[in-house]
Amino acid sequence: YGPVDARYRFQWTYPIQVSPHDPGVLYAAGNVVFRSLDQGSSWEPISPDLTRNDSDKLQPSGGDITGDASGAETYCTVFSFLESPHEEGVFWAGSDDGLVHISRDGAATWQNVTPPDLEEWTRVDMIEVSPHDPATAYLSGTRYKFDDNRPFLFKTTDYGTTWQAITGNLPEDDFTRCIREDTERRGLLYVGTETGIYVSFNDGEIWHSMRGNLPVVPVYDLEIKDDDLVVATHGRSFWVLDGVSQLRQVSGEFADEVMHLLTPPKKIRLAAPFRGRDGSTSKNYQLALGAAVAFIDTKGEYGEPQRKMLDAGENEHGGVRVWYWLKDETEGEVTLTFLDANGEEIKTYSSKKPDEDDKSDDSDDPKVPAEAGMNRFDWSMRYPGAHTVPGDKTTEGVGRGPLAPPGSYQVRLTVGEQSQTASFDMVKDPRVEATQEDFDAQFALLLRIRDKLSDTHDSINKIRSTRSQVGEWAKRAEGTGAHDVISDAADSLKAKLDEIEGALIQTEYKGARDRLHMPIKLNAKLAGLTPVVSAGDYRPPQQAYAVLDHFSELLDTQFTALQNVLDEDLAEFQNLLAELEIPAIVPRSEA
Repeated sequence: YGPVDARYRFQWTYPIQVSPHDPGVLYAAGNVVFRSLDQGSSWEPISPDLTRNDSDKLQPSGGDITGDASGAETYCTVFSFLESPHEEGVFWAGSDDGLVHISRDGAATWQNVTPPDLEEWTRVDMIEVSPHDPATAYLSGTRYKFDDNRPFLFKTTDYGTTWQAITGNLPEDDFTRCIREDTERRGLLYVGTETGIYVSFNDGEIWHSMRGNLPVVPVYDLEIKDDDLVVATHGRSFWVLDGVSQLRQVSGEFADEVMHLLTPPKKIRLAAPFRGRDGSTSKNYQLALGAAVAFIDTKGEYGEPQRKMLDAGENEHGGVRVWYWLKDETEGEVTLTFLDANGEEIKTYSSKKPDEDDKSDDSDDPKVPAEAGMNRFDWSMRYPGAHTVPGDKTTEGVGRGPLAPPGSYQVRLTVGEQSQTASFDMVKDPRVEATQEDFDAQFALLLRIRDKLSDTHDSINKIRSTRSQVGEWAKRAEGTGAHDVISDAADSLKAKLDEIEGALIQTEYKGARDRLHMPIKLNAKLAGLTPVVSAGDYRPPQQAYAVLDHFSELLDTQFTALQNVLDEDLAEFQNLLAELEIPAIVPRSEA
């Protein structure tokens, strides 16, 4: 007894589909196509045998030792089946023994539309009806069981009356398992093979590898979902390619342009990974569904933050990804400027690397790649952070700028004298209930906190600069008759500056342990409000405004005291220097 005696034959992975036109209709395929109208309680055949039904291929495959006698390895079955998403009652069926059939009258009649150039016994792995045209379909097949590893791809534009081979320049030894057409751009094809993925921008004439970081692995199916390409592999789980909308814009038309900026896709606003300014690499842990997962934060070639998950799947890249084409590598400056909907600049990033002694707030920003060909840059979606105090660790990690609220934005690419601008949208996480007004209120408060912290740090930097210069003038007076007078005046002035600085910042703070025995000062208290307000997507509570107002009042008192010292005490000190004619340069022999 074997498959030859069976009335119906089914593959291990037989096709099963819910009708795209009626969720109450279910189809399944063996050697014939079945339909159920009662969720599988009963079935009716709606086709004849759509296979070669070759009895020689339907014998038992062997006994306990020489083969499989379970009947699982059944041949001459329908391996690929679908109802057209465009037209109800139009069915396509492909068999594992090399036949293709179509019915355009609700399964009343079936026609053999097998491509003439499709070799006998080729397994029809997939039939894909074009999302753009009901008469167009694509076919992928394999013959590896015959030790034939060639790819087989065909296309029809007339319901199978004629077919065209579209294997193009695919490798001769990488057989094809699946094919899909992009849901938005006609003629943009994706093919899964035994070793990876290929893409064609011209309906199969020329193919390009899409390997990237995908392992060498059989790709059994592909699915386009919005802006993602979902990949089902055999043995290496699911993979997702983000940003398919960028591929939809690729063409040979801009290959000769000096530059070409692609339009960024719509971005769901999720916080991007954050790294400190020190550039260190360390292992970190976080909770995910109750389990601890490990990841390493590093920097890429251009200073961009990178997060590598060690024992969990990778999330989508953080921030807004911008792709752009440069015809040639340029030695001049390339910049990317991000702007709001009104054209107001948010932040500009440059390809220029800062000088080694550059300690400015933006010296640690990622650099804009300027290589020949396609380049990419990830914007963190953040506005510039608060001004910093060199060497200060009391506000590390909490002085960063706020996330841009949902809305419309622009990016401008500038190469030399040429510029191109593209618009994109940032939308809220669909799981978030906050309104646009809530986001705007949160953003406005975070900007107020940032700006007040900048004022605080500017005052501290001003104090330190003034004190340093006062000390230098006192040192210049050494060895002169005015030394004692200048020294006393300098000490008095520095003491007042020290008192104000001590209220603004903890000057003895060296690291996290110091939090246990050193009181935090006004700058750290103010900065500590930022993570509270930005902890989630919600309108800030009234208490947050009250806290900001409270610290602002205390800070303004210190700012006023500082300005009085600068206006009065520093002015008196400068007058004293002029009266005593302290030399501007005092040569010294000692170091």
